[in-house]
Amino acid sequence: MVTHVDKHIFSNALERIREFSPFLSGLSGRFPAIVAAVRDEGLDRAIRDGLAAEQSDDIGKMLRRQRQIVSLATALADLTGIATLEEVVAHLSAFADHALDTAVRAAIVERTPDAAPRGFAALALGKHGSRELNYSSDIDPILIFDPATLPHRPREEPVEAAVRIARRVVELLQSRDEHGYVFRVDLRLRPSPEVSPLALPIDAALSYYESAALPWERAAFIRARAAAGDTALGQDFLDAIRPFVWRRSVDFGAVREIRQISRRIRDHYSQGQVLGPGYDLKRGRGGIREVEFFTQIHQLIHGGREPQLRAPATLDALRALSEAGRIEPAVAADLAEAYRLYRTVEHRLQMVDDQQTHRLPKQIEALDNVARLHGLDDGRALVELLRPHVDRVGSVYDGLDNDGEARLPVQPDQLETALQQAGFADPRAARLRIEVMRDGKSRSLRTPVAQEALEAMLPTLIAALGKAPEPQDALNRFEDLVAGLPSAINLFRLLQARPALARALIDVLSHAPTLSQALGRRPALLDGLIDATALAAPPAQEELIVEFRDGERSDSYEQLLDSVRQRVGERRFALGVQLIEAVSDPLDVAQGYARVAEAALAVLTDATVAEFEENHGRVPGGELLIVALGRLGGGALTHASDLDIVYLFSGGFMAESDGPRPLGATTYFNRLAQRVSAAMSVPTAAGPLYEVDTRLRPSGTQGPLAVSVEGFAQYQRESAWTWEHMALTRARTIFGSPPARAEVDAIIAEALGRERDPTVLLADVVKMRSEVARHKPPSSPFDVKLIDGGLVDAEFTVHLLQLRHRVGFDPRLRTAMRLLVDQGLLDPALIPAHELLTRMLVTLRLVSPASTAPPEASRALVARTCGQEDWPSLVKAYETARGLIGGEWRRVSSAG
Repeated sequence: MVTHVDKHIFSNALERIREFSPFLSGLSGRFPAIVAAVRDEGLDRAIRDGLAAEQSDDIGKMLRRQRQIVSLATALADLTGIATLEEVVAHLSAFADHALDTAVRAAIVERTPDAAPRGFAALALGKHGSRELNYSSDIDPILIFDPATLPHRPREEPVEAAVRIARRVVELLQSRDEHGYVFRVDLRLRPSPEVSPLALPIDAALSYYESAALPWERAAFIRARAAAGDTALGQDFLDAIRPFVWRRSVDFGAVREIRQISRRIRDHYSQGQVLGPGYDLKRGRGGIREVEFFTQIHQLIHGGREPQLRAPATLDALRALSEAGRIEPAVAADLAEAYRLYRTVEHRLQMVDDQQTHRLPKQIEALDNVARLHGLDDGRALVELLRPHVDRVGSVYDGLDNDGEARLPVQPDQLETALQQAGFADPRAARLRIEVMRDGKSRSLRTPVAQEALEAMLPTLIAALGKAPEPQDALNRFEDLVAGLPSAINLFRLLQARPALARALIDVLSHAPTLSQALGRRPALLDGLIDATALAAPPAQEELIVEFRDGERSDSYEQLLDSVRQRVGERRFALGVQLIEAVSDPLDVAQGYARVAEAALAVLTDATVAEFEENHGRVPGGELLIVALGRLGGGALTHASDLDIVYLFSGGFMAESDGPRPLGATTYFNRLAQRVSAAMSVPTAAGPLYEVDTRLRPSGTQGPLAVSVEGFAQYQRESAWTWEHMALTRARTIFGSPPARAEVDAIIAEALGRERDPTVLLADVVKMRSEVARHKPPSSPFDVKLIDGGLVDAEFTVHLLQLRHRVGFDPRLRTAMRLLVDQGLLDPALIPAHELLTRMLVTLRLVSPASTAPPEASRALVARTCGQEDWPSLVKAYETARGLIGGEWRRVSSAG
């Protein structure tokens, strides 16, 4: 902030005040010291010293005079350029906090002088809540109280005391005298204002906003904060209702209602919609409200999942939305520039006579007066200054309004015609399905609101269904999905608002039964596809850990279990959609699945360890380690993969933990391992997570769940079977301190690098492959894992070569293959063959979970996802790859 200003600029501003603002002219004569302080010391010092000097036992009079001081000081700083718009509105808002808090405390102390002023809070909403209060604004607080702590008189009910305190607060702020007033107070934003008390009991308010609030009422809390009175009470209330304001499941009802409010405003204030004399700067097309609504709509869509977008102030929110890629940077910059200009001109309108007006005057003389207060020649110059911004904002906001009015016909013949034109081969069958939904017999479709949402969405749905390979089957699955929901309103509104999601949904219903089932359990999974980042690869594991751990602060261990399950479910669902939409290579998706699983394991293990330590303390010198094997060790999972892990612990097994309930080291780490497995596998209210398989631990199911590092090393040296060392080729330590991980990795390297009798090794590996073939025969020709020449043969080939030659060790199978190729031990053609079968495995786990041939309608999708032109081409490439893998396995397994 500028603290000194050029004397000429300051004199010019004072001259404009005397000539064009009767209100400010009077104040400058009444408070010359404030004028001098702003000029010489700056705005902050002028306000601070001015308020400190204006003290009185007459609270109402003191606040009214203080308000005049703030009005004069901020106007001078604004007109001279000493302060930015953000600084001006921050000072105006800070004074509103001060005045409201002073009034609340005075109202309580007047009635109960000996009691602490607590149990009564004022929540600031609107521009006051976002610290963007305009120059001559009213305030719209919601007043709440705690009956258990609110001071009240003998034989007086807390609710009676609260109402009397509220009335006194309003009186102190609204009463007028020769010094004007403090603030106009509007309490109509509280629930059911026509029947509810002026101040609400906190429990009743919580119950209302959690269960009965209208969408616009929840949206109003985007800019809410605890501003005055018992702010701890106010903050507790806001924390409690936050999940109902910022919903991870996008509340398109609130989005739609904001748009409808905007339309009603345009209709109601039609005379002020067109730029010119009489233009409504706040409600007119392309004005203040449309910048704010545009911003809030995007916050509602994305803020439930991205807390950084929840900035209350419009300019801050625009910046956050732009940085997050939710709106174009150019759009954000244009709207911010327009908003600053609008708010500045709005202040000029209000500075003239301290009136809460937002309209440009209709009279040319009055319009010229406002323009000249702003430093322009006349009203025409002011209108032209606004014009490009009004046009740009109006155009941007109009682009949001894609709610079509088209409806699907109701008459049977007309409906069948429309369905036939959309692509349904049997329009009568499709009509009957739609009529079932229109009948409203399922619980999700019974209400008029649900039926209206259904009708608004149906044109979008039918258009997407018409492009499905089997439209009728997809419609049947959609109707089954809707019938199983408690409410389908938000799903319908989401599909109507985002037609591209309707197409993705139909693809899921048409091709991916696993994803369809997940969606039936939790329709909110579809919300995660709203923005384009859902179709990008998951971020690095470190970022996923932060997301899973800190995205929504969990107050308890149980809440964290639910939160991680929700976020993992969203990530896995999005990865599955990437496959179905053929936007990502299945090999990359497999790596994404693995990163998600490993991040979840890290977060939940950390949390489980911390909770366990609260009861049992720590084992001195000991820690839990987790070794990943199989596909997790190799960093490439499918949607259906379980997690193969081994638990180890460091330190001496004779040690004892140091907590309130001490345990011996072996018991300690085995119980802890059980807890970690449960955290990863037990279904909660948020659903399942992963199946955990610990059978690859030393001695298998006959051995303890967690073994010491020393015991693990001894087992690998003395007791491990060849097949266990084959499994160890894909081992990777994924949890534990770096030194402990390094120790385990060295043990694994030693076990793998030992000399072996080649004859015994070959016999063991061949026998193991025969056992697999006998106990796990392929379920169909498209069981790409178990079939002859399939993935198991490729893996056995690699592991036999690794153990025979003691080279090429890397848990990632593709990397291990390249190392063996470099040694001249493996046919290079095995790598693309293995990659093709891996792509098929990852895709078929979604499209055909039983490992059978995919449905006819999905075969083109499978071929495309696997990089082939069509299904016959994929089948031919598959047979070629199987032949190559089988031949390489026979070559390697027959060599002496």
